[in-house]
Amino acid sequence: MGTPTRSSNTRIGNEMMRLLLTTFAGVVFGIFLGIICLCISILQVNLPSNLFRLIDLTYIEDKYSGFSTQDLLNVLSSLRSCKGRSHRHSDTKIWVPSNPRGAERLPPHIVASESDLYPRRLWGLPREDLIIKPRYLVCFAVGYEQKNNIDAAVKKFSENFTFMLFHYDGRTSEWDDLEWSKGAIHVSTLKQTKWWYAKRFLHPDIVAPYDYIFIWDEDLGLENFDAEEYIKLVRQHGMDISQPGVASNSELSWWMTKRRNDTEVHKETEERPGWCTDPHLPPCAGFVEIMAPVFSREAWRCVWYMIQNDLVHGWGLDLALRKCVEPAHEKIGVVDSQWIVHQTVPSLGNQGQAEKGKAPWEGVRERCKREWTTFKERMAAAEKDYYKAKGIIDPVNSTSH
Repeated sequence: MGTPTRSSNTRIGNEMMRLLLTTFAGVVFGIFLGIICLCISILQVNLPSNLFRLIDLTYIEDKYSGFSTQDLLNVLSSLRSCKGRSHRHSDTKIWVPSNPRGAERLPPHIVASESDLYPRRLWGLPREDLIIKPRYLVCFAVGYEQKNNIDAAVKKFSENFTFMLFHYDGRTSEWDDLEWSKGAIHVSTLKQTKWWYAKRFLHPDIVAPYDYIFIWDEDLGLENFDAEEYIKLVRQHGMDISQPGVASNSELSWWMTKRRNDTEVHKETEERPGWCTDPHLPPCAGFVEIMAPVFSREAWRCVWYMIQNDLVHGWGLDLALRKCVEPAHEKIGVVDSQWIVHQTVPSLGNQGQAEKGKAPWEGVRERCKREWTTFKERMAAAEKDYYKAKGIIDPVNSTSH
């Protein structure tokens, strides 16, 4: 009588053990699948298409009879779906390393990396805004006292030129009676130089549409100047940095800028004894003054980066312009047949402040000289650091030569 009872108890014990093992195996298998799905979602790994064929469902069903084949197919189908959603999300995320810095998340065809100074209408179709797109940009740093002189100067430029006025005295609305002024770009900040304005408002990507950029003082007489003819000669003689010749009756700081009567252009000169260590170096060649320079688009891109934020007068900059073109003694020059008169009106100098018994212009002049020294020291130090890193002891192209 005891034998059937022991057999029954044994059978029940086996069934319970099998149930426990099956449940445990199912839990472990479920956790395993969950981990796989999570990893795929995070790492966005593409599973091979034959993964599911590699899993022997019949073996799993035989081993763990608590699972049916259909149950396992449902789990694996969910895994496939999880993988698919992760993959699609990866494909639709935009990241373009070749875009400008900061714009990597944008599709390339929407990126506008350059701009312009063309005024736009508030109505109508954008494509019909501009009747003509000027090819050249003329910038004057101006005060109201020189209004008549600037008005006369502007008449020497054609409709191919955009005009930009930097108002250092803040008097902008008083130019409104001039018809051309209504289409000009006016920028106003008190007591600032043209180089301060140029650094902040003439970034190369802003003025990219213009072939040439004029950055001129306000006290220039242009009676003998024709802008279109000037551009023609600059192109013809391959000059990326240039200026008009300055009449001999003007006050001249450098002989290089003096107008010659026997040639259209010149690219070298003989300076005062001892001023030139090399006939191909400034101030005998590769040099124009900061008074009335004209830059090609390519040259301006380099010059803009060379302008220092805190050195606003530009003194010393002209002696370093040669760093931006090669060979400088061929690509920098003076156009003699289109010449100007320097009237030497110290209007911006009078914007200074009287200190310690000195007139306003004296303080301005002192700062100009200090900036020249500072710029020269910075350039020399920067070149020294560069050549030292390259292991070059005596560089031929150093500004100090």
